[in-house]
Amino acid sequence: MNQPWDADPDAALTRRLGRSPAELGTTGGRDGCPDIWELDNGDVAVIGRDLTAAYRARLPEDLVVGEDECLVVIPRITLLSAKEDLPDA
Repeated sequence: MNQPWDADPDAALTRRLGRSPAELGTTGGRDGCPDIWELDNGDVAVIGRDLTAAYRARLPEDLVVGEDECLVVIPRITLLSAKEDLPDA
């Protein structure tokens, strides 16, 4: 039986995917910045706004946010800037 995926808290941040929030103009001078980072184990860390509570009551039927998970929103430009760093399928 296959084990479900689990996040490794010991994985290290190795490289930013895409351009920095400063380059994209998404920092707005506030604390925290939307960002995407690759970990040394190949997983990806996303920094964004936690909007779990705002979306929980209106999730599509086949989408579940687990109790130990959160729904994070990042600007479209942040994801698009990471495209060049992602391999094609």
